[in-house]
This record gives sequence, C-alpha cells and structure tokens, in this order.
Amino acid sequence: MAPSSVTAFPAHSVPQAPEDPLFGLMAAYRKDTFDKKVDLGIGAYRDNNAKPWVLPVVKKADAALRDDPQLNHEYLPIAGLADFTSAAAKLLLGADSPAIREKRSTTLQTISGTGAVHLGALFLSKFFARPASQPLYVSDPTWTNHFQIFGNVNLPVKTYPYFSKQTKGLDFEGMAKGIEGAPEGSIILLHACAHNPTGVDLTRDQWKKVADIIRAKKHFPFFDCAYQGFASGDVNNDAWALRYFVQEDFELCVAQSFAKNFGLYGERAGCFHFVAAPGADASNIVARISSQLAILQRSEISNPPAYGARIASHILNDPALFKEWEENLRTMSGRIIDMRKTLRSKLEELQTPGTWNHITDQIGMFSFTGLSEQQVLKLRDDAHVYMTKNGRISMAGLNTNNVEYFAKAVDKVVRETK
Repeated sequence: MAPSSVTAFPAHSVPQAPEDPLFGLMAAYRKDTFDKKVDLGIGAYRDNNAKPWVLPVVKKADAALRDDPQLNHEYLPIAGLADFTSAAAKLLLGADSPAIREKRSTTLQTISGTGAVHLGALFLSKFFARPASQPLYVSDPTWTNHFQIFGNVNLPVKTYPYFSKQTKGLDFEGMAKGIEGAPEGSIILLHACAHNPTGVDLTRDQWKKVADIIRAKKHFPFFDCAYQGFASGDVNNDAWALRYFVQEDFELCVAQSFAKNFGLYGERAGCFHFVAAPGADASNIVARISSQLAILQRSEISNPPAYGARIASHILNDPALFKEWEENLRTMSGRIIDMRKTLRSKLEELQTPGTWNHITDQIGMFSFTGLSEQQVLKLRDDAHVYMTKNGRISMAGLNTNNVEYFAKAVDKVVRETK
C-alpha cells in the first residue's frame, strides 16, 4: 500500500464539500435516458420545444458586433463599459430618475447578478457601520446563494417571514413584523420583482407599507433585481418598487442581472448600483463610495467581461432594438403566463386534491407548488420529473408537449401521498 500523501490541507481542515444541489439535479437529469423526462429545476428560459432560446434581438446585436471592424478584446475600465452601465441605470431607475439627474447614483459592471450581490456584500461588510454580530435580513425563503455570498464576507444572515405554506402566497403580516423587529439600522434584502424561489410578489400598497417600516427603523434596503421585464413583460412595471424607494429618497443599493431578461446566461452581464439620498453633499458621497467600489472590484476581478455587456448595450442604446427587445420579453413572459394557466386548468380538471390558484397568482420564472420533499422525490423516481426538493418549479420548463404529463404525474403523487 502506498503511503498517504503529505498535505497541508487534511480532511479535518478541508472537508469534502457537498455538491451544489441545483447543479447536481441538472447532472442527474442529463444522465436520465427516459424519453419523457421533464426538467423543472434550472432557472433558464426554454421555448415550447424545451430548447434554449436566443432572443432574436440578441442575434441581431451579436451579428452587428461581429461585423464591427473596430471590435477588439482590450480590457474594459474597472467600472465596466460606460455605455452599458449608464443604459443599465436608466433601465433600472428610469431615464427621468432624480437620482440620475442629480448625479447621486453610481454603477459598476459586475459578473452578472451574482457578482453584483457579492460586490454589494463586500462593500457593506467593510463600510456599513453596524455591530459585528448584527445580521443582514433576507426573506424566508430566498435564493439559496444569498446565504453563501453574504456568509463568505462575514455578514451573518437571518430571515424574515415571507411565504405562507397555508395560502401558498405572501405572509405579509409576518414579513412586516419581521422587518420591524430587526435591530435598528439593519440591512434588509428585498427582491425587486418575481421573487425567487416563490414567485410571490408584494402589491404596491404593501411595498409602501414596507418602505414606511424601513424608514422608521432606519434600515438600509438592498434590492436584488434579476427579472426586470421578465416577470410581467413590462420593464417599468417590474421596476416600480425600486423606483418608489428612490422616489421616497432612500439611500439604497441594487444588484442587477441581465441573464434572464436578455438570455445572456453564460455571458455574465450585470451591474451594481448605489443610490445616495438627496442632499447638498450627495454627489460627494457617491464619489467616495464609487472610489471604494472600484478598489474592491480591482482586487476581485480587475475588469469585467466585455462581450455580454456590449450586446446588452447595443440593444439598450438603440431605440428600434430596444422596442424589439420588449417584444421578446413579452414573448417569454407571455409563454410562462400561458403555462401557469394551463397547468392550473389541468390540475383542476383532474380534481387534484388541494387548491391550485397559487399557480396563476404567482409570477415570473418560478412557482412554489406546495409539494413536499417526499412528493418531489417520488415524482423524480416515478415520473422522471426533476425539480428542487422545496417544491419549486421553473415554469419555463413546461410546454404544450409536457404540461399534461406533468399535471397527471402531480395528481398521482398527491393522491398517493396524502
């Protein structure tokens, strides 16, 4: 027997990490040879044939870039492609936003939304004045990667109530009490639209009440905006909550992703935005913060990737292409809304035990079905349906070819596991 390797990293100090559950689910799906298998795990848009869809407007922008004789592969500035970051800010905050007009916002290009959340977390962990033990608050549930991102920069995380298992909708009373009960001056992470993983969003009146609580408790809002335009098909409607907070003169930050709404999943295009409250020294505050964000960015990635940002910038800055992009958004969001209606209708036709109105009440890519872990695993074993253990499904994985199969599989599992 060969002697054990000598290492400075023995198992007790570097244990084997568990496989990422979502990517493990994807690997299991790919290995499955069953011809009717259904992938409802991955958070990426699929067309009615369950294939990735390159937006037609993205194809046009891609072709224009490839034909541009001036295109090169030089480094971008640390803050990213200026034409992209300025257009991204206008898309998010509104072209007529007072924050832009008064020069009290700053934007850095990031490695998609994940990188934007990370840059914000890194900045807040270093500069946001708070007791070391004071946690940042996220919804229960939230995107699972939030915990790892904030934990990696030593920001402890706690949750506030959000999803009601009884109604499969928003527990607004619990959410309000949770945010109100957080220590004064806490960081509160909010999903701007199309909440991941539940698909449950606040009404405008509820957003106003949350804003009142955050103001009264002097909390700091951190918005995660990964689905602008993808939720309702209307970029302005999906940005309403964030723009309301800006209108109400909050100091805040935002992580913005272009993965879902442009289909640029692998290009990693995103932005981090900081908005200062109005005041005589607001522009100076933003200048100081921008300088520190640039230093953090330099030490992390040096310069962001160019190609996805160039594609998005080309579209955002061309009125005709922008209009076509909005049509593409309506195609994606519209197909998902149709699948919600169809799934609910088929479950109700089958008289599947329980209520299923939450399927159409929820919005965006994901739906929290209310299925238990036991039911989810049985669906995988019996019907080759792949979804996360918490019962979340990606509505984009459903289409006219598999929605009836899925509904019947759910009906069977629900009846057998009551």
